[in-house]
Amino acid sequence: MPTSDIPTSLQLDDSLVLNQEALGKASPMSSGESKDGSEHSALKTPPSDTSVSDYRSGETVISQPPNESYNMEKLLEIFSENILAKTLRVAMEALKNNNPPTVYPEFVPQRGEDAGKYFLRDADFWTCGFFPGILYLLRERAVKYPRVFPYLGHEKDSLHLSSSLLRQELISLCKDWTGPVEAMKSRTDTHDMGFIIQPSVRKDWELTSNENSLQAVLTAAKNLASRYSPAVSAIRSWDVLSQANVSITSMTQDFLVIIDSMMNLDLLFYASSHFSDPVYAEIAITHAKTLIKSNLRPETPPGRTDTRYKGMLYSHYHVINFDAQTGEVKERRTAQGYSAESTWARGQAWGIFGYAQTYNWSRDREFLSTACGMAEYFLWRLETSPACVERPTAGSGSPTIGRYVPLWDFDAPIEDESNPLRDSSAGVIAANGMLLLSQSMVELGDEILAERYRSAAIRIVTDTLEFSLSTEKARFADHTGGAEKIHVEDAVAGQRFDAILKNATANHNSNDHDRYSDHGLVYADYYLLEFGNQLLRMGLF
Repeated sequence: MPTSDIPTSLQLDDSLVLNQEALGKASPMSSGESKDGSEHSALKTPPSDTSVSDYRSGETVISQPPNESYNMEKLLEIFSENILAKTLRVAMEALKNNNPPTVYPEFVPQRGEDAGKYFLRDADFWTCGFFPGILYLLRERAVKYPRVFPYLGHEKDSLHLSSSLLRQELISLCKDWTGPVEAMKSRTDTHDMGFIIQPSVRKDWELTSNENSLQAVLTAAKNLASRYSPAVSAIRSWDVLSQANVSITSMTQDFLVIIDSMMNLDLLFYASSHFSDPVYAEIAITHAKTLIKSNLRPETPPGRTDTRYKGMLYSHYHVINFDAQTGEVKERRTAQGYSAESTWARGQAWGIFGYAQTYNWSRDREFLSTACGMAEYFLWRLETSPACVERPTAGSGSPTIGRYVPLWDFDAPIEDESNPLRDSSAGVIAANGMLLLSQSMVELGDEILAERYRSAAIRIVTDTLEFSLSTEKARFADHTGGAEKIHVEDAVAGQRFDAILKNATANHNSNDHDRYSDHGLVYADYYLLEFGNQLLRMGLF
């Protein structure tokens, strides 16, 4: 990953810079041919240095060809004052009577007496790592991309709040919010160690060379690996599943594995690379291959006309219950989607991103084709969703918005056609996976699929910003005289919403005991900001 800000650039407008030096030139190609003139296929032969023991960096940064159809200006909001101001306000206020934190921001109701304010969840909940992760994404911008810190256009504002003050506040808040998360490294009761540890603790190591943070990451990986079962060839996801219609509690007879688990494998690859020990990576690879057989469903969508990707498409089962003794599948079900046979949007997104990451480390083409197949099915479901997902709009450059903000479950009945239930988190997670896929395709020389996934990722995020960005924005307040302090205020007095995005759905399964939907969600915001940082790492901003 580059450690300096983006080099010589071409100024496009007052605040947006597109890095032409890093982007290079795109080669004109027909839609049916690769750049070497051969018939286009889904995948090309990867580099030869792909032995199981050779695990590459999980963050590939490759120059991307430009595309004039991108309206990158719509993405400016990811680098806006609103983002930083909202985040700092929540971080500072939520520490009151909560330092060190025992509860962490999770979701923001859109209706009711608590609308607009973060609901704080116990620190041992699986989402605890995302809010400190947001702080570290902003800190990464401060360290590596000062042109967008504190925010794009800050040098032209009349507000002279120093970058130094904001950096120091971020450093302090990162420390406060990450301490209890770092202490989670010794847990063996959850598979969510990647979600918990990587967003902040790994970032602390990468930005500060804090050896304690690296050791915490490696300890977390060891404890995640301890949940691996040779009999099942997988890592146990949950110890129990308890809903209105099911109670699975046996640790000796049952073995629950969910599609979300693909996102925690990155931690194992990272540890394997730092340990120079293939064991953790081999566990990750075995787990990923098991889920291809157990959790994925081959799909042949009717009427699909896009043939740029010629491989198999896949949907998924959310939860598999294996026999813990034999490794045989006992049942397939869902815990957060509509039904066992439906396609839960966020589960599909976890699969796209998780398999893209797994390919990025292993260079096993089976994982690349799996990620592509899941991405293609996700896109097909977006493009064939009912017309009611679109909403007319004026002045946005598009006659409608909303098609690329996914329904919470692609097969769930739509209860209200005037306001279909969506999951904005699923869209931005999938977009991150597709952006990673685009980098892999560039490296393989497949510019057709590189462009397809890059364009799709940007379209999903721009539509999400147009449709789901909270209109209740925050800004830094002017101060007069005295010591310089950080004050945040509502852009419109009395209008506050703590999350960046709306329209997320954590869980709308009718049998679950903890059902909540259509709200702001901490990991929707985390993956939105991660998408922005990925663009910076790629040199697209």
